[in-house]
Amino acid sequence: MALAKSETGERVQWAAITGVIATVSVFAIAQGLSYPLLSFILQRQGVSPAVIGLSAAMTPIGFILSSPLIPGLARRFGAGRTALTCAVLSALVLALIGWTQDVYLWFPLRFLIGAVTNPLYVLSEIWVIALAPPSRRGRVMGIYSTIISAGFAAGPLCLLAVGTEGWPPFLVGIFAFLFCGGCLAVVVKRLPKVDEAGENVSVLGFMPLAWLLLSSVVVAAGFEQSVLALLPVYGTHYAIPEARMSALLSMMIAGNIAMQVPLGLLAERLTARLVRFGCVSVTILGCLLLPVLIETPLIWPCVFVWGAVSYGIYTMSIIELGERFSGSTLVAGNAAFSLMWGVGGIVVPPLTGSVMDVIGAAGLPATLGIICAALAVTTVFRRRIV
Repeated sequence: MALAKSETGERVQWAAITGVIATVSVFAIAQGLSYPLLSFILQRQGVSPAVIGLSAAMTPIGFILSSPLIPGLARRFGAGRTALTCAVLSALVLALIGWTQDVYLWFPLRFLIGAVTNPLYVLSEIWVIALAPPSRRGRVMGIYSTIISAGFAAGPLCLLAVGTEGWPPFLVGIFAFLFCGGCLAVVVKRLPKVDEAGENVSVLGFMPLAWLLLSSVVVAAGFEQSVLALLPVYGTHYAIPEARMSALLSMMIAGNIAMQVPLGLLAERLTARLVRFGCVSVTILGCLLLPVLIETPLIWPCVFVWGAVSYGIYTMSIIELGERFSGSTLVAGNAAFSLMWGVGGIVVPPLTGSVMDVIGAAGLPATLGIICAALAVTTVFRRRIV
């Protein structure tokens, strides 16, 4: 009888994990669709690249400023109710964006869509962490990271089917957010109470508890956003065609998608902390090899592995977060992760671009390599890694 109960409980747990991952996958598709869609529309309106970039920055700013509010919202209204409300609000804000079609009104609206989608993303990630059996947390979080990456990559592909004009692409995104809420509603009663009573830890209060993990998130976010934005610029130094550089970026994203589960399985055999250090080390090696291999066929496997391990830094950090924290501290920690991801995405690409302005194309691998090396050195010399 005890075994039967255990098997039933495990089936319920895996059903809930599947439901939450389905929720996040649809969310990722909607987010991945909205970024290029709005850029295409603004470009057709004759808006300058600088203004398009500023408009796009409103969403991560919304992530950053909303992150400290998430623990309080989860405690006051419940994590499930907060996430469901945010799914509906995300659909509403995207509908307003489609209705207005005005570059200036889009600034506050894009800020709002960042602010209302962030709790949905953060709380879903917390549920996956809390539901994952400790012995299988590596593979579960690897699957989660793979689905997220695939969802973001699939978003732009939706535009190939529906185009970028009129309401059809917006309706796809709106339906995706509503479907996301529907998936969540099906499993919400099976989800753990991640906002239970206990010591209320704020986002700022969490930071001293795991500053090295948060630094890893900044590095992972900054690396990803810098490479996506600046690798095509790097290629022009070597007179590499745009089509080839786009294909290299696709290969890098493919490595990200394909390798998170194997890295998660490796974390189960070793530790997430050790695999994270390995990911940082191989990322540094990729920075060193980039200028050597960029004009050779070996660049293809190089960027595949580079994409895998650079995002693996974040995946391993999430796994370690789940191993070390629970309850309200986990909520605060995951919100802090979201905040730091926004910080990394906003700070590191302009820094890298500025270095490239000064020293040329070499500024891309040099800046990213130095940032990763600083993280590696800190990890080695920190007596008690937190």
